[in-house]
Amino acid sequence: MEKIVEIPEGIEARVEGSVVYIRGKKGELSREIRREYVNVAKDGNRIVFTPAIDKKDATALLGTYAAHVRNMIKGVTEGFEYKLKVVYAHFPVKIDVKKDAVTISNFLGERNPRVAQICEGVKVEVSKEEMTVTGMDRENVGQTAANIERATKIKRKDRRVFQDGAYLVRRI
Repeated sequence: MEKIVEIPEGIEARVEGSVVYIRGKKGELSREIRREYVNVAKDGNRIVFTPAIDKKDATALLGTYAAHVRNMIKGVTEGFEYKLKVVYAHFPVKIDVKKDAVTISNFLGERNPRVAQICEGVKVEVSKEEMTVTGMDRENVGQTAANIERATKIKRKDRRVFQDGAYLVRRI
């Protein structure tokens, strides 16, 4: 059994040891493949994944690594974009984006601002009540959106009444 990922035109891919590199118009991404389970090789304009051992774990990882490479190809061509909506009813929220963090001030009237980390290679833009998280690496974009959602999580208050927060609305 093997999984094959076709490399489209305009994408440069190379395999060096256990690392797969994908380069496109937006930049370059790399991912390390665990060689004890999966062998990876470049064959013309495709990347071939084969199991290194005859176990269920190895065959399960074939699809996972193939999906990672497909996401890398999409990331270097189109990129990923997540939209979050900022909701507040009780206190007006002020959101500032610095180099590596999003600061949410006056959330539920709190004195101390809440901070969410921005992962490497991710850009966050704020416009009124909507935030846009963009980048090439799907995992980093998703983790940044999750960090923002987690920073606005409400504890010790009724969620039905205090619905304030930042919520993921759309993934593109």
